[in-house]
Amino acid sequence: MRTPSDLIHRHIEDVALERIKDTPVLLLEGPRTVGKSTLLRTLAEHTGGRLVDLDDLDTRTAAIRDPATIIGGPKPLLIDEYQHAPMLLDAIKAQLNRDGNPGQFILTGSARHESLPRTAQALTGRLQRLPVLPLAQAELDRTRPRLLERALTLPHTLVTPAQSSTSREEYIQRVVRGGLPLALASRTDHARHVWIDDYVKLTLERDVQELSRLRQARVLPDLLARLAGQTPGVLNATSLAGPVGIDEKTARDYIRLLEAVFLVHLLPAWDRTLTKRTTVRPKIHLVDTAVASRLLRLTAEKLARREAAAMREFGHLLETFVVNELLREASWSGPVADAGHWRTKDGYEVDLVIEADDGGVVGFEIKSAAQAAGNDFRGLERLRDLLGSAFVAGFVLYTGVRSYTYGDRLHVLPIDRLWTREEVSSTQPDKLAEDLVREG
Repeated sequence: MRTPSDLIHRHIEDVALERIKDTPVLLLEGPRTVGKSTLLRTLAEHTGGRLVDLDDLDTRTAAIRDPATIIGGPKPLLIDEYQHAPMLLDAIKAQLNRDGNPGQFILTGSARHESLPRTAQALTGRLQRLPVLPLAQAELDRTRPRLLERALTLPHTLVTPAQSSTSREEYIQRVVRGGLPLALASRTDHARHVWIDDYVKLTLERDVQELSRLRQARVLPDLLARLAGQTPGVLNATSLAGPVGIDEKTARDYIRLLEAVFLVHLLPAWDRTLTKRTTVRPKIHLVDTAVASRLLRLTAEKLARREAAAMREFGHLLETFVVNELLREASWSGPVADAGHWRTKDGYEVDLVIEADDGGVVGFEIKSAAQAAGNDFRGLERLRDLLGSAFVAGFVLYTGVRSYTYGDRLHVLPIDRLWTREEVSSTQPDKLAEDLVREG
């Protein structure tokens, strides 16, 4: 059965084709099953390169025993899941010592480069990393609104008369479906749940174990579930360690491993305000909200209930969902230099702050309510006042229908502006699922 990653043009593809013109080695890294192999095949077609798949056991054995032979021959060479044979990097380094021209190697990996043994310094200065993340809603809907790019350059153009038609129930559906292609291709909710359970189990049992021999690996599922329960809160390793029966240092080490295999993302604290009252702890986000929803056993039906607990849980998941969407867009947007959350000890906070290469800053507050209240702008106003002219714009993203300007460089936008465009109606995930069933 074909998956969304087979049917959809990945926006990161255009960036990869440009980057390979400037660097000898391009590394595409991200979670398993997000379409890296599909993207690599597409890049091989564009570049005329040779493809090596290290998920194939015979090929992997050959690469481990004789890496120099594997990397020999015409270029570019495209290597899928290179972390299975990291000694290839030594052979690549030797090759680049003889010929350092750009465009020679494209690698994919399902573990963060710096987490692998012997690899962190092997290609220093010769390798560029490019994240390949779960499908963005704009990719699923085959649109490209460029919200982040416009927010950094022409923020006022995002305020338009067009009204959102996305209901709270539709937002919930998008949150619980996430962006993992094979989960999206599941024919039923039950099938998606089974797939996610297997995906998490395999990642914890195989990928984490490949990175490190853990003495207490049995605690990983419980630790991951508790991290999902804290999304999108500020990381508190002490509160996580005790209930799963490990010490704080071990908890931090294991959380780094979960981040290394792209199950968890720790959004760093951001601060260019030079205030001493800013927190330095990261915020917890799971990389995909379908996985977070499943770990918490939250279905669309539960989240749709009009009761305090359900509304609070939906608000938490929605923040992670929107942060993920913005970070996915940042991965294929040129001007982004840094991203993080901003939080002060006296109660000001902004859910996501993105800084451009030129020093311009935009802030995003994410609300599950259908109305934006004055208090929702408190953190953005404080950040604007501290940054002065470096503050380009602040946005409250909400589930309401209208966009409007609230005050000086402060605006309100419906969340679905991340994937809709005014002149073309969007393709809903339900329609995509129907297409996949027919294709399969």
